[in-house]
Amino acid sequence: MKAKELRELDNAALNEKLAEARQELFNLRFQHATAQLENTQRLSDVKKDIAKILTVQREKELGA
Repeated sequence: MKAKELRELDNAALNEKLAEARQELFNLRFQHATAQLENTQRLSDVKKDIAKILTVQREKELGA
């Protein structure tokens, strides 16, 4: 997910994406703890996606 794509979304869609990403991170952490996770890089990717979403939300909040 690219920041450019996120900037085109409205706040409701961003909140929905954020909730989905946080749920996915929760599930990945659970899989990692039970040794079922094969692709551990996905944890890092989801964390970065969450950071991108929060950054875009903050930009919109500040009016940038």
